[in-house]
Amino acid sequence: MKLGAVAAAAALALTGCTASSAPSTSEFDEAMATPTTITMWSWVPGLEKQIALFEEAYPEITVTLENVGQGGDHYTKVRTALEAGTGAPDVMQLEYQYVSSFVLTDSLLDLSAYGAADVEDQFTPWVWAQVSNGDSVYAIPQDAGPLGNLYREDLLTKAGITEAPATWEDYATAAEAVKSSTGSYISNLAPNESGAFLGLLWQAGAAPFSYDGAETVSVDVNNAKSQEVAAYWQDLIDRDLVSVDPDFTDGWYQGLANGTYAGWLTAAWGPLFLQGTAADTSGLWRAAPLPQWDAANPSSGNWGGSSSAVLKTSEHPIVAAELAKWLNTDETATEQLATEQFLFPVRTAVLESPAFADQESEFYGGQTVNQTFADISATVDTNFAWLPFHDYVASSFNDTIGKAISEKGDLAAGLDAWQDSIVKYATEQGFTVK
Repeated sequence: MKLGAVAAAAALALTGCTASSAPSTSEFDEAMATPTTITMWSWVPGLEKQIALFEEAYPEITVTLENVGQGGDHYTKVRTALEAGTGAPDVMQLEYQYVSSFVLTDSLLDLSAYGAADVEDQFTPWVWAQVSNGDSVYAIPQDAGPLGNLYREDLLTKAGITEAPATWEDYATAAEAVKSSTGSYISNLAPNESGAFLGLLWQAGAAPFSYDGAETVSVDVNNAKSQEVAAYWQDLIDRDLVSVDPDFTDGWYQGLANGTYAGWLTAAWGPLFLQGTAADTSGLWRAAPLPQWDAANPSSGNWGGSSSAVLKTSEHPIVAAELAKWLNTDETATEQLATEQFLFPVRTAVLESPAFADQESEFYGGQTVNQTFADISATVDTNFAWLPFHDYVASSFNDTIGKAISEKGDLAAGLDAWQDSIVKYATEQGFTVK
């Protein structure tokens, strides 16, 4: 869909809606005391529990919670409803990389007029940057996926490595020792996982994208820092020190369970996921920060996480905005999401809560893994943005740099091909490309 067509569809979907202004205290009180039903679309398991708490706090409000799918299915159905002008939810689950695509179509209610600015200081700054632009706030953060290093302590010990590699140089040295001593790969670089690869670029400070919120984008996926990251992994691939298996496949699951991989560079949701995938290896794994490009200035990237956004088409914006804000700032709700549903928190009070941070994990040898990732979260670079057509960015990754990884080919050429592909697409869609 061309840029003009996107704008036209948005205008059609929003016909009859007027710009919102900040509700007064009396307007808020009246809205929350008036019998009202709103709808939320979310894939978060068990969110019914937090919805019930919200309805208990506001007895006149009923929330119809629906799971219409995850990933592409979810967003397709939201966009279809918006274009049709009917059937869209009031509140939607929205991953950070897709916020700008809904900003493009002017589909999101600016929550700054509904008290969002009052809760900004409750969240880690880099996460807040993912849902805001200047004074505008397009969603309230719910969870995130700061990147760390999960590794098999027994395999690294067998290779003579007693601590997690602190730098990428150390990691390459460890990769050689692990392969020589155990036959295992120190990790796997998945050719089908743009999110993980972009997280590594994020950590390196590559900043491949920017978007002005209107019609101008910047595409720079093959910049000098990205090329440095690619060259690093090129070396490990060429020396057969890392595998290049597609992730979330049967073979990949088996590799985590049987020691084919001595580690997994993954997000904060990875520790729990791994416990189910490699249950028989309980007690052998440990968690650490990513290896660093500059040990004196630790940094990380992010892979995953989502927020609660309100659509402009909502007929009950005050109630919907309060739900989005309340779900992600209420003390009980946010602690439950972290300790019972195991979403990695973005609210600083939960990150610092003993109920979350002090949990010892038997799978990780008694380590307080939550605290490890909470510390990592504080190092994530704030300056990372997404393009308003991330679906294409992700799919073109598989055809360009992902293909180069899979075929153990030229990763630098793969980055160039990815750059060219994205620029061509953006231009065809009517964007001005810097």
